[in-house]
Amino acid sequence: MHIVSVNVGLPQDYVWNGKVVRTSIFKHPTSEPVQVYAEHLAGDGQADLRVHGGPNKAVYAYPQEHNAYWQNHLPAEKLGPGAFGENLTTVGLLEKDVRIGDCYQIGSAILMAIQPRRPCFKLGIRLQDDSMVQRFEQARRSGIYFRVQQEGVVRVGDSIILVQPSAHNVTVQDIADNLTTGPKDLNKIQEILELPYLSPSWRERFTQMLAEESR
Repeated sequence: MHIVSVNVGLPQDYVWNGKVVRTSIFKHPTSEPVQVYAEHLAGDGQADLRVHGGPNKAVYAYPQEHNAYWQNHLPAEKLGPGAFGENLTTVGLLEKDVRIGDCYQIGSAILMAIQPRRPCFKLGIRLQDDSMVQRFEQARRSGIYFRVQQEGVVRVGDSIILVQPSAHNVTVQDIADNLTTGPKDLNKIQEILELPYLSPSWRERFTQMLAEESR
């Protein structure tokens, strides 16, 4: 497992559907070493801190392997590094294999896998398609948000090393799958609720989901 691209971008104004939107969805690869701070990468930022950023969304990774799927749905020129607004484009780090709470060393930083991504409308701006939020969720290829356990420096080519396996058996994919439309796995939702890492909003969401599905 390794990093194939480190991508950063600062907030900028972009005109979309006749309105000016402030966004940092446009990430660009850098070959320089990048400092990882507690809530962001150096040279990177979030435009709307109400819904982006914070310790549980400090670093976003997206598997390059998913490009094989997206090549059937998006023009190839839109699928370069950072296409999905990710900080780290990875190889070998898939949602189905990563458990919530797994800790990885990347460069000199240590990152904990914490949750899948649920995109906002700005992904549609990045890929020039208003339907991308729905298409992204239906694809069940969410990418992985990480919490920073130890600040450090990352760069292209760094290995991704599991240094502390999670004590829990819930994967990033398990959470993503139970957020999409369709049948829910009640046993898995109960396991998700037992995770100590859930944010209050996610805990509320899954608690409500469990109550509704149990009726």
